[in-house]
Parts: sequence; structure tokens; C-alpha cells
Amino acid sequence: MFSFFVKVLISSIIISFASWLSFKKPQISGFIVALPLVSIISLAFSFLEHQDKDKTILFAKSIVIGIPASLLFFVPFFFSKMLNLNFWTTYMLGLVFLVLGFYIHKFITQFF
Repeated sequence: MFSFFVKVLISSIIISFASWLSFKKPQISGFIVALPLVSIISLAFSFLEHQDKDKTILFAKSIVIGIPASLLFFVPFFFSKMLNLNFWTTYMLGLVFLVLGFYIHKFITQFF
């Protein structure tokens, strides 16, 4: 349980730092926020906790496939104006696309 709170503390410090930095150096802060921080932190925490290099590598590969699959959520937003969709319809379609992305991710990662 202690390690959980240490992880929360470290994660919140990084997020708070990026927020603080956004006023001082918005360009650098924007770069930090654009990083896949959850992935970077999760990979490090996973390895430190379990010390299993092979599972951590598999975890990283899953993230690489998961990123483009999760971006499917935004596809309906590109067509919402052209199709005259309201926000909630677009949002719900995005969630449907996200579920589709999950199954694509699940299919691809079975080959790892």
C-alpha cells in the first residue's frame, strides 16, 4: 500500500510541476504535457515493482499499439461538422470508435 502512495505522490509532483511551469515557460510545459507521461511513469513503476523485463517490454509494445487505437476516439470529431452532428452524438460515436480500437488492440497484441 505504501508503494501506491509513493506512485501517487511522484505522479502528482510531475503534473503539478508541468502546471506550474506553464506560466513560466509555456513552450517547455507544453512539450512535457504532450509526452505520454502516463506511459512513461507506468513503465518505470511496473519494472521497479515487478523486476520483470520481459513483461515490461510486452507492456511497452501494448502501449505502442494502444496509442493509435485510442486515437480512433477523435475520428468522429473530424466529420461532425460535415455530418451536422451535435457534440454528444459525436462524443458517443467517439466512444464507439474507442471500443472498436480496443478490439483492434486486443487482436494485434495476441501476436506478441
